[in-house]
Amino acid sequence: MHIEVKNLNKNFGSFHAIKDVNFSITKGHLVGLIGPSGGGKTSILRMLSGLESPTTGDIYFDGKLATHLPVQERGIGFVFQSYALFKHMTVFDNVAYGLKVLKKPKEFIHDRVTYLLNLMGLAGNERKYPHQLSGGQRQRVAFARALAPEPQLLLLDEPFAAIDAKIRKELRLWLRNLIDEFKVTTLFVTHDQDEAIEVADEIILVQGGKIEQQGSPWEIYTKPASSFVASFIGESNVISQYTPLVGFPYLDEIQQDGKWLPDVNVLIRPEAIEVRPHDVSHLATAGEKGKVTHVHFRGDSWYLEIDTGAIKLFAYQSVKEKIYQPGDDVNILIHQISVFTKTENIVIENQAKQDPLPVFI
Repeated sequence: MHIEVKNLNKNFGSFHAIKDVNFSITKGHLVGLIGPSGGGKTSILRMLSGLESPTTGDIYFDGKLATHLPVQERGIGFVFQSYALFKHMTVFDNVAYGLKVLKKPKEFIHDRVTYLLNLMGLAGNERKYPHQLSGGQRQRVAFARALAPEPQLLLLDEPFAAIDAKIRKELRLWLRNLIDEFKVTTLFVTHDQDEAIEVADEIILVQGGKIEQQGSPWEIYTKPASSFVASFIGESNVISQYTPLVGFPYLDEIQQDGKWLPDVNVLIRPEAIEVRPHDVSHLATAGEKGKVTHVHFRGDSWYLEIDTGAIKLFAYQSVKEKIYQPGDDVNILIHQISVFTKTENIVIENQAKQDPLPVFI
């Protein structure tokens, strides 16, 4: 099912929750709907499902107007954070419930439920009740129940939030494979940006009832439309009171009378910061000096907090490289910064990249 939303607005009394939202979802794609709490994610989900009606605007399913279509006629499957399984029903009966409501033949129901439980890795659990299953198993039952009636659109509302971190990571890959298997259009609401980046074909980032940006995870990470998007997706050093770093002179577009314009933010991704004990003074245009203030071990990397005097930064260091201690003096090379003004995003490479000498010797 192809989804198109046009000029969607939702008011709750005097509160304007959704503001002129427009987006489309390609048939068969898994789209992550993310953003801070209270940003409007759930309101959008509920309007797509028919549980809420828009104040203004329209929703189209495969080109047909569906704005006021009843829930039961929308061809939608739901998976909720709380599983919402029927406690008094067995696993088999939970999955079969929607098919029974549709009055499907008993043989069809048996074959469909058996197929789904095998696919979900739940074969042998047919006669168990929800309380006899683990959290991950219960969520798989919820997915099987949602997929049983062969929905055209699958809506997932924080489906893994109640599951512990290790199992949640395993279920991400499982979900991606599941959507590829069924080729069902899916909208996945989550607070977990890593979850969305890992499984989604596209991401829609919502804040304050408005769409900040829509695009592939790669596009949003590498070409954020605003400093908010850049700071929300991935980890970033965000600097509002910018003092020019070595290798990054002022640009005419972002200064006036030699002063930094107001409402300008600089973002530096930690992977763009290279930390070395070596002296880089032979590249006077490139080297920034700093002092390590804190070191945190993250399993596969070190998280370094560095004070350059003018600004504070954090960077990652491979566990295979030198282990720094708080108080160590270091030299850093920042390869790239992103400058956000009211009207544009300017990506600036360190001018030392054009220096004929190697960066580090």
